[in-house]
Amino acid sequence: MTNTATNEDQPDKSLRRILELVEQQRAIERELSAAVRQAQLAGYSWQAIAYHLGVTRQAAHKKYGKLK
Repeated sequence: MTNTATNEDQPDKSLRRILELVEQQRAIERELSAAVRQAQLAGYSWQAIAYHLGVTRQAAHKKYGKLK
């Protein structure tokens, strides 16, 4: 049986934790995007940025290539 909240104003502890983590994840992604943009402006290559992100150059460029 699936446990669904009947009162969304009072989510249980596990659902609150999910919300907290999602908020943290979004904040980290904003900071990471800003850091990638700073690295771009500093002249670092996509290869160097990708290495530090732990992804391929193509993946880094696809995700962050349109930052302004």
